[in-house]
Amino acid sequence: MPGNSTLTVHADREIHPSRAVAPPIYQTAAFSAEDGETFARGAVEPRGKDFYTRFGNPNHAQVAAVVAALEGAEAAMVTASGMAALTTAVLALVSAGDHVIGQRSTYGGTGSVLLNLLPRLGVSTTQVDQTDPEAFAKALTPKTRLILVESPSNPLLQITDLCAVADLARAHDVLTLADNTFATPLNSRPADLGIDLVWHSATKYLNGHSDVSAGVIAGPAELLDRIWDVGLLTGATLGPIDAWLLLRGMRTLPLRVPRHNANGLALAQALSEHPAVAKVHYPGLASHPQHKLAARQMSGFGGALGIEFTGGFETADAFLGKLRYSLRSASLGGVESLAVHPASMWRGMLSEDQIAESVPLGLVRLAAGTEDTADLVADALAAADAVHTPSASA
Repeated sequence: MPGNSTLTVHADREIHPSRAVAPPIYQTAAFSAEDGETFARGAVEPRGKDFYTRFGNPNHAQVAAVVAALEGAEAAMVTASGMAALTTAVLALVSAGDHVIGQRSTYGGTGSVLLNLLPRLGVSTTQVDQTDPEAFAKALTPKTRLILVESPSNPLLQITDLCAVADLARAHDVLTLADNTFATPLNSRPADLGIDLVWHSATKYLNGHSDVSAGVIAGPAELLDRIWDVGLLTGATLGPIDAWLLLRGMRTLPLRVPRHNANGLALAQALSEHPAVAKVHYPGLASHPQHKLAARQMSGFGGALGIEFTGGFETADAFLGKLRYSLRSASLGGVESLAVHPASMWRGMLSEDQIAESVPLGLVRLAAGTEDTADLVADALAAADAVHTPSASA
């Protein structure tokens, strides 16, 4: 089996091969067919690449081939955003009257799907403490059809025991869908641990350059075909140029992820000793309550960390204003470091009560880029110094 660096460069070689070293951009809405039989076959082929771009495009197929190879999955498909990947998959897999289990610590958009979208469609949901594998078992009902997991979680960096959840779900004929955005397939492969489907906000680490909005889903072809059918109806189609940019970004994923990992760990170690900081949430720290579990199911711990300030909401917001290299932004996973105050960002997604239940008000999510480690650490410590007051840590 080729290594990850080889896969990111060559896994799509057979998808619309040409003599061009850099893949062409297929900037077309439709494709012609030589005869009626070919045309009819293209109209029904799941995840095709040369009928109509809403059905599929060669650039889509190239991205899907690389993602499937990296995730160890049979197939993959692309969407216009990470949220399009999630909602398309969920709408394809559950119906009114079904029940879905999710996590309490999860991305705000996922939380909104669980709390707001699905109940409106007649699907009941339960959110559990994902640090307790037994919580998933207790939440199961005869109507449970899907379990949504996310490890590490956004933004508390909590770890879900993916093997335990996968075993439980399989025993009860329940599907599992994992958000692998934070880990990337370089640090964790949920399919190897028994998870059925994996999705990413490809906007983040997979693209790596903050210039594309995209999503991907990987898993068994039979499930991907069902999801693709719904995708045709929702029309969450990724543009060919964006797919091409995503593919170009993925070529360097194995080069970028080790630097993200190293910078994330260095920042977590440095800030965990600072008096302005109450707690650092990062699974690579030995002090993380789930560090041993993370080490079992991850080969690296990523570039994102949660920094909880003793001074609360105001101190967290002030810290962002003092950073020189980490830009205040809602995204992550690019070559540039980004930081955000989730309690402020999620006001448009969740109610105040839901936010308070999801994240500490003094939490900052810092996503380390690929800058020099020493520069990022010095910058973060200087910002923490600037917002620290003795009363804040009393």
